[in-house]
Amino acid sequence: MKIIHTENAPAAIGPYSQAYVVNGVLTTSGQIPVDPATGAIPEGIAAQAEQSCKNIGALLEAAGTSFEKVYKTTCFLADMGDFAAFNEVYAKFFISKPARSCVAVKTLPKNVLCEIEAIAVVE
Repeated sequence: MKIIHTENAPAAIGPYSQAYVVNGVLTTSGQIPVDPATGAIPEGIAAQAEQSCKNIGALLEAAGTSFEKVYKTTCFLADMGDFAAFNEVYAKFFISKPARSCVAVKTLPKNVLCEIEAIAVVE
């Protein structure tokens, strides 16, 4: 097992790792829309979805893989009314259309609007 850590994604805010690679598979922790450089959280679902996707991208890069190798995501939304706007941004990053679950939850860490987890092949 290999722990993946990068300064280009938010540091864990609890007792967990940003991601792990096990047997050629990367599994990320949920990425909320925190700018890793400033700690700021953008406003609105589109900007938050964009930052969450960028954070996933940083973990993919740190593990030596890419969005094209993601085969499963789990997405959490604070409001399912944001589904269409979230999808519009998500589709720009996950062009390979991985399998996905998307659910609405009562609240997310730091009261953000979205969170994304990803599973990808590392070659």
